[in-house]
Amino acid sequence: MNAPRTRVVRRPVHGVLLIDKPLGITSNDALQKAKWLLRAEKAGHTGTLDPLASGVLPLCFGAATKFSQLQLEAAKTYEAIALLGTTTTTGDAEGEVLQQCPVDPLQLTPERLAAVQQQFTGPIRQVPPMHSALKKDGKALYEYARAGITVERAPRDVVIHALNLALTHNSQAQQAIKMIVFCSKGTYIRTLGEDIGAALGCGAHLTFLRRIDTGGIGVERCITLAQLEAMDEDARLARLEPPEALLAGHVRVTLDSDNAGRFLSGLRRRGTWPDAPAVAVFADHPRALLGVGHIAGGELVPDRLLSPLEIQQILESTPHSASMAHSGTLEKL
Repeated sequence: MNAPRTRVVRRPVHGVLLIDKPLGITSNDALQKAKWLLRAEKAGHTGTLDPLASGVLPLCFGAATKFSQLQLEAAKTYEAIALLGTTTTTGDAEGEVLQQCPVDPLQLTPERLAAVQQQFTGPIRQVPPMHSALKKDGKALYEYARAGITVERAPRDVVIHALNLALTHNSQAQQAIKMIVFCSKGTYIRTLGEDIGAALGCGAHLTFLRRIDTGGIGVERCITLAQLEAMDEDARLARLEPPEALLAGHVRVTLDSDNAGRFLSGLRRRGTWPDAPAVAVFADHPRALLGVGHIAGGELVPDRLLSPLEIQQILESTPHSASMAHSGTLEKL
């Protein structure tokens, strides 16, 4: 007889775990593994990475899930390699070869690469790839693609804030382009690689894709799932960053106890603050994140609040310093 399975006892866990997702697993696979290792009750990620992509994947637990949308909207930086001369059905190495073309050395001069780099920097339009999770009529595009069906896709406007192209070679000495891309949300790096290959007259497909930054969170701050699994329970919990780790760039307002209580109940607070579209609001004593809001016309307006229970659980699990910001002070996170 098989021994009965041990039931994992879940617990409230609040914070952000910065994972360096490996190749070959989905973002949800990584989330479920980390959730199991932390025995967390509630978890969510901040946008998917393809199984063939590695890199920064912030995982949100408990109260931090309230701010996961902010990372979905954040700009991201990718490192990618596009192999020149071959196009595939998926735009990456997983697809079947569609076409092979000779690579013209005249298209790979520093001057030509600089011109193509400039061509794809700034606002551009992309047609989403068929092999993507974007939905049409309630069905993911990749489902149509797997059935051999190609559907019309409307072009999407994205922004390439910065692009760096450099000539490189793969292990078989085949010519390729290394790309560093700083881009807006919704940018398809596979499509960008294909479009750059087309501009160079030979076509291309991605053979490597790694996200190295999202919303100011760099890969150097991340750990792997293997490292997390090797830790004891206390060490795993110590790797959690506070929910405000997702609020980089928010203006910070600290309220005294009286105003903090009113704000937490959903009431607007008046002050001498300048207008600000994104504000992280803290109580001064005990030091605690209350939620996010915005300032308009001298009023601090709550947008998304933590519950009193979530705040209590965070305070009970986090060591706090005695130094507090002054009531009503305004500064950048």
